Amino acid sequence: MSLKPTILLTKINTKHTANKTTINRNLASLLFSFLVLLFSAQSFAYSYAAAGKEPLIEGREALLKALSANDYSAVQTAYDSMQKEFVYFNEHHGLAVDEQMQTAITNKDQQGVATALITTIKAEVMRRLDGAEQNINEYQVAKVLVVKSKLFIDLLAADLTADNRQQADKAIRGALASIGNPGVFGVGQKPADLTRYIEYRTSLQAALQFTLPDAPTK
Repeated sequence: MSLKPTILLTKINTKHTANKTTINRNLASLLFSFLVLLFSAQSFAYSYAAAGKEPLIEGREALLKALSANDYSAVQTAYDSMQKEFVYFNEHHGLAVDEQMQTAITNKDQQGVATALITTIKAEVMRRLDGAEQNINEYQVAKVLVVKSKLFIDLLAADLTADNRQQADKAIRGALASIGNPGVFGVGQKPADLTRYIEYRTSLQAALQFTLPDAPTK
């Protein structure tokens, strides 16, 4: 009896297994590449939507404490801890709050420091709300962005008139309601209302008396 057919069949099976393994590896590689690209595309949104520390909130407290003590060395240290937040708005929106802050610290200009800080906090509010609009169909992302913007609004309370505080509070509550609710297993589901969201965001912008500049064209 000849063993050649058996040997040939074994070779075919081995070749088939090798090809299958190669295909699986290629598919895994493609899937990995896709996930990397997907993560990269969403990283900007999640970087300021994820739970965690907020350098601007934490740095603000230290900066104001140092400012009240007229300790500009400590003011500089506090600013350094959150400088990236200021630089972001210069690089992405042409809002030179980083330069304004550093100049004010160098000149020991208390009002200049306070103004640069307030402007940056207002910019952060609108940045989060703009991000929520862009992610309005991603409920969890949009919700975190709106809720976090409320934290920054609270920091501005002393710098807003009573009417503007009330308007800002109403607007942020309306914005939160406008992003909808996925409900529980579909029960109580409420779709997002982009038109209403934009109305509330615009109202908040008016209450803060601040408009975040568009990204500069290159």
